Amino acid sequence: MKLAVIGAGSTYTPELLEGLGRLAGPLGVDEISLHDVDESRLAVVGAAAERIARAHGYRGEVRRTEDLAEAVYGAGFVLLQIRVGGQAARRLDETIPLRCGCVGQETTGAGGFAKALRTVPVVLDIADAVRRGAAGDAWIVDFTNPVGIVTRALLNQGHRAIGLCNVAIGFQRCFAQWLEVAPERVALGHAGLNHLTWIRSVHVDGDDVLPRLLAEHGDDLAAMLEMPRALFDTLGAIPSYYLRYYYEHDAVVAEQRGARTRADEVTEIEQRLLELYRDPMLRDKPPLLMQRGGAYYSEAALQLLTSLHAGDRAVHVVDVRNGGALPHLSDEAVVEVPARVTRDGARPLAVPPMAPHLAGLVAHVAAYEELAVEAAVSGDRDTALRALLTHPLIGQRAPAEQLLDEILAANRAQLPAFVS
Repeated sequence: MKLAVIGAGSTYTPELLEGLGRLAGPLGVDEISLHDVDESRLAVVGAAAERIARAHGYRGEVRRTEDLAEAVYGAGFVLLQIRVGGQAARRLDETIPLRCGCVGQETTGAGGFAKALRTVPVVLDIADAVRRGAAGDAWIVDFTNPVGIVTRALLNQGHRAIGLCNVAIGFQRCFAQWLEVAPERVALGHAGLNHLTWIRSVHVDGDDVLPRLLAEHGDDLAAMLEMPRALFDTLGAIPSYYLRYYYEHDAVVAEQRGARTRADEVTEIEQRLLELYRDPMLRDKPPLLMQRGGAYYSEAALQLLTSLHAGDRAVHVVDVRNGGALPHLSDEAVVEVPARVTRDGARPLAVPPMAPHLAGLVAHVAAYEELAVEAAVSGDRDTALRALLTHPLIGQRAPAEQLLDEILAANRAQLPAFVS
């Protein structure tokens, strides 16, 4: 089977191929196609990724190409990890909202909206190429942020797609370490939307140990998530770290106004990683990669691919159509919940009803995501403005109008649908 990685110039790719080196046999992968629009970056990262994959047991073919049709031709799995506009566009996403008093973050709020506008049309073009040239039963697995919006756009167009984020596996690994148990014994009651989730239970061998975790590690969680310990008791759940942009919005904005952007930090890390990747003796992912973010994402991806390939009915936290899992949302919404995975895809498990203080915020952001998809596909300015007015981190006419004007002006080259 052929596997294609779109956006293979990402500095994450060597970690992904390290895992594939170990699992290619069970997955039946005998050809890996690495695609990127940046030829020089693909050459450096792709060569390092291939060395690492072979050092960990991969014996099949590895091909690098800038030709999308060639990359996806005959593929059974297509992994999407693109960043339209690169770190320069991310820097805009993190700074433009601050001028309006809004949080500047690449997946949340106005920054996430700008990224969605740039990304959705490109992803849909890639998906059309997959439909034309990949295997008839090919799966698109999307890591490209904002994952929930991108996955919803793919599903709206009838593509076989599943979204994946590393938040759940990160919590699972952390809790397993604290509880001194194997990670596979830890099952999370994780529910919400991508980058808007809460953990309402933590089961180990059938027993809910969330009260124990909060009692023994509540202060550790508070430090890790940068939120007050008492908030967890108020919520009755552990929020993902992205909820800090909602619960501590003004404090975050104040911090961001006096700090370097994450885009600047990541740019420096990536330059150092690229220098390491140029070393022909490199055979393992460098420790520096952990500073890039995205911990365990490749592990989550490979576990999901294994279940899609084998149909083993394992449970994974993924981004899929709601289909009644969260009854206060439409069936068409894309939610991030535990789902049982077979060769036919992922079916969400039953999720306990969400309390009003969680359900209300989820419904609010789900409505925004629906409008964001529509705006990205149509290029309609009024729909884009409605999306910003609907987002709970914006919501007011004056900043919404200013944000939209600045987003469209700054991203004009990547937003042809909005150019009249």
